[in-house]
Amino acid sequence: MLKVHQKNFKKTVKIVIESIKQGKVIICPTDTIYGLICDATNKKAVEKNFKIKKRSIKKPIPVFVKDIKMAKKIAKIDKKQEKFLKLVWPGKVTVILERKKTKIKLYGVEKKTIALRIPDFKLINFLLEELNKPLVGTSANISGKPSSGIFGKVLQQFKESKHQPDLIVNAGRLSEKASMVIDLTILPPKILRI
Repeated sequence: MLKVHQKNFKKTVKIVIESIKQGKVIICPTDTIYGLICDATNKKAVEKNFKIKKRSIKKPIPVFVKDIKMAKKIAKIDKKQEKFLKLVWPGKVTVILERKKTKIKLYGVEKKTIALRIPDFKLINFLLEELNKPLVGTSANISGKPSSGIFGKVLQQFKESKHQPDLIVNAGRLSEKASMVIDLTILPPKILRI
């Protein structure tokens, strides 16, 4: 368990980057709530993420990307959508887009669509920049239970679990609200979660 603050930020980031490279799953603060993050291109890491969350593999997970350029490599984004994304990213908005046929192998996502977000949080943005890979960006909770920005509440959910995260980064109290989710694959776009 690591407590992140200004003085140990670089050291914490270094440990988290190494952990992600090793295929580990991390409870990590985001600009919304605590998330369970891992390398979205690492099959074993994503499978472990699903086990920790006790989430059905039929229920796809959202992905963090570092910028619109990375998003365009894995999703079809037209000019209108790009204009909208530039208004809401980086930020607390997850968008569902049509997936592109690409050589980038992503796990835990649907074949036809993908939920993407560029967060607005120094730690996550730094990880995305350094790793230059999409990261799983799902909430740190047992599937069906409430997500949280309160560190103690997050830990409580995993206390008795068989499958545990490999690393936990504590940033104290965060927001209590998950990101807004907007489906851009349909017209007019539909808000799925406020």
